[in-house]
Amino acid sequence: MPDKISILFLGDIIGRPGRQVLDKHLPALLKRLSPTVVIANGENAAGGAGMTMKTARELFVRVDVLTSGNHIWDKREVLDILDKEPHLLRPANYPPVNPGRGACVFEADSGAKVGVMSLQGRVFMEPIDCPFRTADKELEVLKAATPVVLVDFHAEATSEKQAMGWYLDGRVSAVIGTHTHVTTADERILPQGTAYISDVGMVGGYNAVIGIKKEAGVARFLTSRSQRFEPSKEGGFLSSVFIEVDARTGRALSIRREMIIDEDSGL
Repeated sequence: MPDKISILFLGDIIGRPGRQVLDKHLPALLKRLSPTVVIANGENAAGGAGMTMKTARELFVRVDVLTSGNHIWDKREVLDILDKEPHLLRPANYPPVNPGRGACVFEADSGAKVGVMSLQGRVFMEPIDCPFRTADKELEVLKAATPVVLVDFHAEATSEKQAMGWYLDGRVSAVIGTHTHVTTADERILPQGTAYISDVGMVGGYNAVIGIKKEAGVARFLTSRSQRFEPSKEGGFLSSVFIEVDARTGRALSIRREMIIDEDSGL
């Protein structure tokens, strides 16, 4: 069992362009960092919204655990996948009548175990079960298996994300925010040893509005009408965080952003 566990967490993967960015840039990143486990938010990986079996299998070639959020339900096929794929997570605080699971323990080849929990916020989002109380319940199971636990908190409001970071400080190794697709610069180790960032960003087209074609993004604000959500193919952008954790205590030792910008690349 290693003394230190490293986690590479990739931001929301946006459609085929995001998967192409991973194919092009992730191998070199993995070679340089040699993470113990690779985690990514995959809720937008199929066509820019949702998940399919084909897409999940494609991502699992290089990613160990896939977390998600509110868009995980956008393709009905996922209802048949969630119970079959133990490392494809939906937010744990959706009502338990839904298929799938919101947490898992991944065991690496080295024997290191990493608990992963997917949660969704409620501010400006669906009024689902309380993510804070759900975290308490899921932690009872995860911490019985490993002291190293990462939480993907898929939420809109920065205040809710920060509150979750403080609520879980010292009880989990990392609280990583997703959903906005915009990388924040507030990564830090909280006083009790939890790594935190408000949003890790995304993987997809660089010249875009949160991953969609910039023309559609601008038109939505000019017309006040909904626009087709089509992933941008202009440039490549990979945003992630690399976290090192004490394997014995579960306390985070470091967190840093790892970003790749391939502005001239066509996808």
